[in-house]
Amino acid sequence: MIPHFRACNIYIDLKSPPPLATYNHITSHYQPSPTPGHTLLTLTRIWSWLFYTRRFLPPCKNGSIFSSSPFLPIPMVLATNLDSDPNPISGGLVVGNYCHDVLHRDGHIIGETLGGAAAFISNVLDSLSPSPTRYVSKVGSDFAYEVTHAPLVSGSSPTTLFHAHFPDSISETGYHGDRVLKRVKVCDPIWPSDLPELKERFEIGLAVGVAGEITIETLERMIELCRVVFVDVQGLIRSFDPVDGTVGLVPLKSTPYFDLLSRIGFLKVSSDEAPFVDIEEARKLCCVVVTEGKDGCRVYWKDGELHVAPFPANQVDPTGAGDSFFGGFVVGLLWGLTVPDAALLGNLLGSITVGQVGVPQFDPIMLENIKQVLDSMAAARKGSDANDTLFKFQKSSRHDEFQGSLQEIVKLKTCFELSNGDIDKCGNFHDIEN
Repeated sequence: MIPHFRACNIYIDLKSPPPLATYNHITSHYQPSPTPGHTLLTLTRIWSWLFYTRRFLPPCKNGSIFSSSPFLPIPMVLATNLDSDPNPISGGLVVGNYCHDVLHRDGHIIGETLGGAAAFISNVLDSLSPSPTRYVSKVGSDFAYEVTHAPLVSGSSPTTLFHAHFPDSISETGYHGDRVLKRVKVCDPIWPSDLPELKERFEIGLAVGVAGEITIETLERMIELCRVVFVDVQGLIRSFDPVDGTVGLVPLKSTPYFDLLSRIGFLKVSSDEAPFVDIEEARKLCCVVVTEGKDGCRVYWKDGELHVAPFPANQVDPTGAGDSFFGGFVVGLLWGLTVPDAALLGNLLGSITVGQVGVPQFDPIMLENIKQVLDSMAAARKGSDANDTLFKFQKSSRHDEFQGSLQEIVKLKTCFELSNGDIDKCGNFHDIEN
C-alpha cells in the first residue's frame, strides 16, 4: 500500500534521507539542516520518496504522521513519538495486568474468574483483529488461569486480586454505582524495562491498567514505542483505600498523566469516571470516548461530538464490558472504520460481554459473520475518499447499514440459541447498564 500524506513542507537530504529535518519546538516549524545537499521537496516528490524508500516521516506540526498499514488506509491522529528513522512497525502492544476477580452478592461468593482489562481486550483482539498483538502483563506465582499470552511472573508479589460486591439494591453514588470494588492484593507495577526494546515499533498501543500498574514512565515508553496510543483512564485515576482497598477516583488533572494527553490518540472514559476527567479540557488534547452503558457511548474531539447508539443486552455481570468495548473500538479502527463505526462495534461487544460472567466466550459463527461485515466495510472504503484525510469523526455513509448488519448478526445468534433451547424467546433482550 502507498502511504498518504498531508500538506506540510518537509526538508529531506536527497543523498541520505534520515535525518529528515530539525523540528523547532519554540517556533513549531521544521527547519532544514545547514549542511549542503538539502532541498525542499514538493509534495509530489515526497510521495515518490515515500513510495520507493518506505520510510516513515516525522510528525507534522499537529502531531500527525503517515500510516502505511494495510489495515489503516488513512493517516492516524498520533502522538509525536517516532523519530525520523524508526524500525519496521508491527501490529499492536497491550499493557496491563491480569487479575483474579471474585464476585460477591448478598454476602456470598457467586463467581471467581480471570480478570483484568488485558484479559477482556485480548479476547476481542485475538478474535477479530487483522494484525498481531503483543501483550505485557504481570502476575504472581499464584496465578490460577491458563491464558493465550503468557504473563511475566513476579517473584515478590501475588497476582492482583479484586473483590466486587454487588448489593441487593443499585446505589446511585460511588464508583461503578451498582457494586463496591476492592483491591485485596496487588502485583508489581509494569516497568519500562518490562516493555519491548525501542528497536521494536508498534502500530497501536493500549494502556489498560486496572490497579495502578502502569507508571508514568511506562506510559511514556509506550508513546515512544507506538504510533498511536489508546489509554483507559481507569488505570490513571483509580485510588485505593489503604485499609480495605476500596476503589475510588481522583481528578485526572491531579495526576502526572494529564500532561501526556496531548501525546496520546484516544482516552476511554466511563460515565462514572467522566466527572473526574474534565472532558471539555481533555477533548482539546486528544479524542475522548465516554461509555454510557445502556445509552451507548459519546465521542468528543476538539471540533465536535456525537452519540453512537447502543445494542440491547441481558445483563448478568457488568465486569469487563468497557474493556470489550475498547477492544472492539480499536479493532474497528484497525479495519479502517470511521470513529463512529468503530464505536458501534465496541458497543456490540460490550453488550455481549455483560451477558456472561467473566471473560465472555464469543460464538465462532458470530465472529465469522462480524469479520465478513468488517471485510465488506473495508473493501467499500478502498474505493471512497478514505485515503485523503485523517481519522474521520463523522458517521460514514454506511453507518446505519453497518448498525443494521450487526443487529442482524446478534439476532441470528439469539435465534440459534433458541433452537438449542438456551433461551425462551428469539430476540428477548433487555436494556442494561454496562
